Amino acid sequence: MQLTHQDYDGLRVVRVDETRIDAACAIQFKDAMRALSDSGPARIILDMGRVEFLDSSGLGAVVATLKAIRHGQSLDLAALHPTVMRVFHLTRMDTVFTIHPDVTTAIEGIANAS
Repeated sequence: MQLTHQDYDGLRVVRVDETRIDAACAIQFKDAMRALSDSGPARIILDMGRVEFLDSSGLGAVVATLKAIRHGQSLDLAALHPTVMRVFHLTRMDTVFTIHPDVTTAIEGIANAS
C-alpha cells in the first residue's frame, strides 16, 4: 500500500497512491495510516482521488482509521471517485465523514474553519 503525505501548517494531506483499497491491502492501509496519524498534526485529509474501487474491507479500514486517531485529531476525506462515493453513500458513512470534492477545497475549508 503506497501512501504519500505532505504537511502544511497544522494539517497533513495523505494521498492514497493506489487504485484500490480492498481485502488484499486493507491491513497495510490501516497500519500505514496509523503511523501517519500518530505522528501527524491535529487535522488530516485523506486524498482518495486515485482510488477507483473500495470494498467492504477497504471501507472498514477507512473507518478504523477514523476510530484510531488521537483525541483532538480530525480526519476528512477528499476527491472521492463516484464509485467510491457511492459506497460511502449506500453505507451512510457519508454522514460520518466530512467529504470534500477535492483537496484544495478541503484545505481551504479547514483553513477557514480555524
